[in-house]
Amino acid sequence: MADAMGFFTDTTVCIGCKACEVACKEWNQLPATNGGQNTLSGVSYDNTRKLDGTHWRHVKFIEDLSQDRSQSAWHLMSDVCKHCVQAACLDVCPTGAIIRTEFDTVVIQADVCNGCRDCISACPFDVIGINDATGTAQKCTLCYDRMQSGLTPACAKACPTASIQFGPIAELRQRADARVDQLHGQGQTNAYIYGKEDMLGGLNSFFLLMDAPEKYGLPAHPQLATVRNVPSWIWSAGSAVVAGVIGLLTLRKSRMDRFAAERASTEPEA
Repeated sequence: MADAMGFFTDTTVCIGCKACEVACKEWNQLPATNGGQNTLSGVSYDNTRKLDGTHWRHVKFIEDLSQDRSQSAWHLMSDVCKHCVQAACLDVCPTGAIIRTEFDTVVIQADVCNGCRDCISACPFDVIGINDATGTAQKCTLCYDRMQSGLTPACAKACPTASIQFGPIAELRQRADARVDQLHGQGQTNAYIYGKEDMLGGLNSFFLLMDAPEKYGLPAHPQLATVRNVPSWIWSAGSAVVAGVIGLLTLRKSRMDRFAAERASTEPEA
């Protein structure tokens, strides 16, 4: 069994260059938005807007302004699928299209996906989307094909500041804790790790943040949505059972009415 692999993203050294986004799209051959004629979002420099079926990396530009707008700060963060140890998307998939690999990462097999969207509603991080070119749900694979060949994922390879770090999870967590200790020693006591083992069993893509998760568009307490999101096949099976029962009752009533009519026709009149 291979070591569990993942990403540690240190947001304090992200420069917002979007090299990770470009590398991800190039390697995975993801289509450009609107044929490359994307419109400006009007939200700072963030024209990617969100993670979805064709954007598997998303560099967030978060402007932190004081109430009187006299002070400002930037929060930059390259977001990605969290490859949760307890992955709701994997639990609700009705076709087995979503698998856990030997690297403890979560991958959607496009050739098995039926596009039902159960995984989209189950994901607490709003990571998954439909790729209109294929009609299937897609997201980051942590470059599963590259890992199988012993290569670093494209985004981490392209990152010029080592904000995105790739490696065995155990090693990355040690590195992340050391980085937090370093920042605390420098007086930046608000630094912390988002995605430790107490969050959905641990996120295999975890982050060093400098503010509340909500500031970065992340849930403070993500919940395993499996219980709340009943897979579509359960509803389908339930509907089939109900329809079958109604059909049997209708048939029985029809037969009883026919027998009653035949009996009435054969009985002599008084």
